[in-house]
Amino acid sequence: MQSRRILQYLKDIAENNNRPWFQEHRGEYDVIRADFEEGIAKAILRIAEFDATIAHITVKDSVYRFYRDTRFSPDKSPYKKHLGAFVCLRGRKSISGGYYIHLEPGNCLLACGSYWLPTNVLTACRNEIMANIDRWRDIVESRKFLNFFGKPGDGEWKDGVASPKGFGLTMLSIAPKGFPRDYEHIEYLKMKDYCCWKRVPDTFFDGDGWLDEMAKVFQTAKPMMDFTNDVIGDYE
Repeated sequence: MQSRRILQYLKDIAENNNRPWFQEHRGEYDVIRADFEEGIAKAILRIAEFDATIAHITVKDSVYRFYRDTRFSPDKSPYKKHLGAFVCLRGRKSISGGYYIHLEPGNCLLACGSYWLPTNVLTACRNEIMANIDRWRDIVESRKFLNFFGKPGDGEWKDGVASPKGFGLTMLSIAPKGFPRDYEHIEYLKMKDYCCWKRVPDTFFDGDGWLDEMAKVFQTAKPMMDFTNDVIGDYE
């Protein structure tokens, strides 16, 4: 990808987030959007090499709209300040875990897993973790996983800005209802989502070399995602 060109456009739209400016620079948007989508097409092919479940997924299934839904937001800016794609076996609107690619000046990242799970699905994931805690810990306490993503609550993704790495977007302050407060590994049950991420430099997506580095990150996160997807799949 021509990530420098993409990020420069995103800087410009952040400073000129209005329809007249967008229409005046629509040609540049079309160019960077096409370049981003070409990069996502390559990412899907690379991910499919180690996760055949997403081999059927298209760019259209994965890339998010650039236009913001402002109906219920006090911020009426019509356009996002980033480009994002969620590569998931059931498409970007699924609650299943998937692979997320995010380009934003100073906040580029790779993420994997699921978030915003319905309460009943989240409860089922917690029960599965308790029932198979040794297997879960082998995955999320491995040296490689900790190096990329850290432990629950180590990082945060707040107001759209991510810490350098993280595991879990939000955490409960106490044990979830119906679960023992004195459980030895309660930190995994306090998690309100099972998503991990790693922030990358703005130069990360230049060219095509990033695809192999992306694969290393996603392959490390995949066993955690597979664990929760085995549960989530019963509800989709």
